[in-house]
Amino acid sequence: MTKFLSPTEPLTVGLIGVGGIATLHERGYREAGAQVVAIADTHEATLSRRQAEWNVPRAYADMEALLADPEVQAVSVCLPNAWHHEATLAAARAGKHVLCEKPIAMSLTQADEMIRVCHEAGVVLQVGHHLRTNPYAAKAHEIITSGALGRVTFLRLRQAHDWGGTTPRASFMTLASSGGGTLLDNGCHMMDLARFFGGDVRDVFARTATLGYDAEVEDTSLVSLGFESGALGSVENAWTATGWEEAFWIYGTRGALEYTNRTGTPELRHVFRDSPGTTWDGTDVATYRFGGVSPHSRGVAAFVDAIRGGREIICTGEDGREAVRLVLASYESARRGQPVMLAAEAQP
Repeated sequence: MTKFLSPTEPLTVGLIGVGGIATLHERGYREAGAQVVAIADTHEATLSRRQAEWNVPRAYADMEALLADPEVQAVSVCLPNAWHHEATLAAARAGKHVLCEKPIAMSLTQADEMIRVCHEAGVVLQVGHHLRTNPYAAKAHEIITSGALGRVTFLRLRQAHDWGGTTPRASFMTLASSGGGTLLDNGCHMMDLARFFGGDVRDVFARTATLGYDAEVEDTSLVSLGFESGALGSVENAWTATGWEEAFWIYGTRGALEYTNRTGTPELRHVFRDSPGTTWDGTDVATYRFGGVSPHSRGVAAFVDAIRGGREIICTGEDGREAVRLVLASYESARRGQPVMLAAEAQP
């Protein structure tokens, strides 16, 4: 049974790993009213700098010391992919709630163990697929669920960038530390959104390539999806894009949704035909723009609310596992050069 906090009880948190992504977690906890009381990292200089920047009381050179800290009630695992499994297991066994960065793990066996151990320990396990709390994606999900699009027929999802014009960090470039390239790094987000919008996926057909970097992993990928509903989809990811884009297009029998952050202020367009006299290109359009805190901060706030029993977990361990399952099946498809069916494996 999960051990929830009371709604008024202060929440004290530790961060395991204090690299770039940890800055978004720290901000999220601060904005959610939780206190980061401890951090851990093996890189001494970075650890000291973060402690001073964030005014954190305690800094540890290893995660075991942080997990032994009785004041820490929950942790964010902000380590390279290869250490998600180990850190999550250790945190759960120490009785800490866990927000694990994506991807949940590098194999389904690891993911299954993480889910089981967290359940047995009675702690919340949330996977950091923060796009579920992107307000544009959340609104799109609301519109789809309402039936306003009719039957969803096609989904296109894209996340692409060029590392700000620099080279990926070393931990992203090797299979041992990352488990994969852009298809795992960015694609797991898109696979999670594909399920969030379109439901379970029946089959995948993928192509991958390494075109821009001297890396062991792919930097460009394209995956065609067939959904159990009959809808079709595509997931596009690249580290070879110039700039940054996060986008989705969703088409249904009664309307469409379009979102991209590529062209100025992000907005979600809902295109439909309710007015008489609409034309091929002259439709009704509802436009949504959102303010407030970032999607990462919204994801952290959702984790805090789940610990307090105030909401369901926005992205469960099972959700994280399924995103990895789709990515691994896509790698298998790219190796074979043919589609891979997913229905044969029962989902947990």
